[in-house]
Amino acid sequence: MAREAGESMTSAKTPGQLAGQRIRRREDPRLIQGLGTYVDDVKLPGMLYLAFKRSDMAHGTITRIDASAAEAMPGVELVLTGADLKSMLPPMTVYASVPTPERYSVAVDRVRHVGEAVAVVVAQSRYQARDAANAILVEIAELPAVVDPEEATKDRQALIHEGFENNVALSTGPSGTGVDPEAPPADDAAIDEAFARAEVTISQRMVNQRLAPTPLEARGVLAHYEPGKQSLTVWVTTQSAHIVRSLVAPALGMGEHQVRVIAPDVGGGFGCKTDIYAEGYVTAAVSKRLGKPVKWIEDRSEAFLATTHGRDVIGYIDLAAKRDGTILGLKARLIADIGAYQALWTAEIPTGAQAMLSNVYDIPAVRSELVEVFTNKTPTDAYRGAGRPEGIYFVERAIDMLARELNMDPAAVRRKNFIRPEQFPFTTQTGLVYDTGEYARLLDKVLESAEWERCKAERDAAQAEGRLVGLGLAYYVEICGLGPSSSMPVGGWEHGAVTVERSGTITATTGSSSHGQGHETTFSQLIADEFGVPMEGITILHGDTAIVKQGVGTFGSRSLVVGGTALKLAAGKVKAKMATFAAQMLEAQPQDMVFRDGMVSVAGVPESGIPFADVSAYAYVPVPLPAGTEPGLSEEAFWEPEGMTYPYGCYIAQVEVDRETGEITLQNFVGVDDCGTVINPLIVDGQIHGGLAQGIGQAMLEEVVYDGSGQLLTGSLMDYAIPRATDLPPFQLDRTVTPSPLNPLGAKGIGEAGTIGSAPAIVNAVVDALSPFGVSHIDMMLRPEKLWQIMQGERS
Repeated sequence: MAREAGESMTSAKTPGQLAGQRIRRREDPRLIQGLGTYVDDVKLPGMLYLAFKRSDMAHGTITRIDASAAEAMPGVELVLTGADLKSMLPPMTVYASVPTPERYSVAVDRVRHVGEAVAVVVAQSRYQARDAANAILVEIAELPAVVDPEEATKDRQALIHEGFENNVALSTGPSGTGVDPEAPPADDAAIDEAFARAEVTISQRMVNQRLAPTPLEARGVLAHYEPGKQSLTVWVTTQSAHIVRSLVAPALGMGEHQVRVIAPDVGGGFGCKTDIYAEGYVTAAVSKRLGKPVKWIEDRSEAFLATTHGRDVIGYIDLAAKRDGTILGLKARLIADIGAYQALWTAEIPTGAQAMLSNVYDIPAVRSELVEVFTNKTPTDAYRGAGRPEGIYFVERAIDMLARELNMDPAAVRRKNFIRPEQFPFTTQTGLVYDTGEYARLLDKVLESAEWERCKAERDAAQAEGRLVGLGLAYYVEICGLGPSSSMPVGGWEHGAVTVERSGTITATTGSSSHGQGHETTFSQLIADEFGVPMEGITILHGDTAIVKQGVGTFGSRSLVVGGTALKLAAGKVKAKMATFAAQMLEAQPQDMVFRDGMVSVAGVPESGIPFADVSAYAYVPVPLPAGTEPGLSEEAFWEPEGMTYPYGCYIAQVEVDRETGEITLQNFVGVDDCGTVINPLIVDGQIHGGLAQGIGQAMLEEVVYDGSGQLLTGSLMDYAIPRATDLPPFQLDRTVTPSPLNPLGAKGIGEAGTIGSAPAIVNAVVDALSPFGVSHIDMMLRPEKLWQIMQGERS
């Protein structure tokens, strides 16, 4: 169960047994006192400020830009158009295995979504820059806006990019495995047979709507080019400083050794900060041109227009089954609205929805088609879960519809189709190889925790009284620990380095930087246990390419699985070397050394122990030097996983819908997750809480809406709702532990779990509540007006 606020926590000073303990985050005292350092906190002498003039039209040809008024305004140093910047910067990089249209950081001759940058102003203050940007006159000859992704593919629609017929960015054709060129095609004969044998079929069009990630800290960049050193330092809100370096350096004609990227404290990432945006390239290029530091900080209105959106996939789902609930086959046709351009990872994200269509079930035949469509909207890219919430949502809604059609308990239908423990490692029909799972055991636990049978009886009694109470259950599995390199264009490894200083303190560097996940705590627990020392003497450094030698980054719940393993391996190398020095001091054998309670001793002879710090001091002045060793205690490790991990879980929601208003009250929420080995249960619970808030937000509150001309209607927090504390009940959480065999820690990852399973659980519960009205499906988000109209008989 999740602990209540104020519970006692195990002291962080207990060495040798820290993994598995609920230790408070070491980062929090600094952050909650306002002592953090974010990009906008960094101020340099002579710093200039950058602002963008953005298009207020969704689609059109730029016919004239008049910047004369802006150039004459006080404090303005420079005004640049897209044509100017085209000579300074190449097209932006996209990680895609398919053709992509060229995209420049600032529009050159045509705009394709509201908010696209058309000019840049650099001034001595932020307000001077913004005022000058507003003074730029831009004339655009309007073109028809393409907004509906299904209509976008019809011949009569305007083309957004030349060479992309019917606005199709990517089409996989019938496939069981997405866009992997080496994956086998779907077995059409098996699909046809499954549906021919079916005693019942379910068919439904579903929408997994567009969302705005909305991290607490909006994006920001500060670039400082120093001509004398021919070096560039970039402070940026990013989930991967090393990826930013690898993209910015060649764009500016520089070597990676000349570019330093720093990700200071980052206030939430959620996937939208895995990208390197146009603003990052432009700020760096302008700093290099002027030889001065230049800063750009996004405001919240810009964020809704210019930060990538998430989700926005339509699914046509067909499910074939027998009357006893056995699923025979699944067909899916997915249409992804990716917006006006492909951002860094855009092309790959909807393929994750295809990959998840088997979920936790042994479905013998699966076929899916995917079409990614350009529209005149903000581009989509990774958002917490990145494809997995979409695919799981489609499957879990279809299975709930099947259970209702068969008048079966939704838990029983799921149990009947689970992959069994003895089948692992299990290759799904969508081509994924699941590592481990005990799905029925976890289902038993969540049903017991929720008191499922009692809840059903109370629901039935409430409905008999005329109250609209519903129960929803959803199961999920997800892809985590992203790697190996064959699956990722940036490499699927991670790097870690550990140094034991002369004083006995320990410094570790990791390529997995934190933006709220508690790395400094969890990684310290791992290292403290390795050396048998207190956490207080351990420092974790991350997010700075001048300090951290190499790295890939933090996304896809890979930090502990891949980054933590790299640190564990590096620490193990240092420990082995330290044992050699300790053995010489104690006149013993290295293999007999025991590290415990801040001491190093001979196994079985605890009184022989010498302080850890004495051994580390000796290692730097080793007289005599042990044969075959070098002085010092510093080692590094790269960890490349052989495959990805697959955590899983199940959530149960209970809701009540108000007959008079359509308002939903989330009365109860119970969840059980399995993320393999748990290092810090407190941080795991926190990650689940955050994910649940975002998934519940998608189900009940959040939706990006455009009008028919491509104007954004939800462009501020007055129009786009995010969950508040009062929208969420206390979460009743528990877990099972099924370690992964694919890494030494047995960890699987947990950062996105809550987001994936909560939305379908909520929708399933609301559909259950409105079942007296003959409802079989309702698309998210579940706004009260929509539910009220259903109850009035205005919608089916």
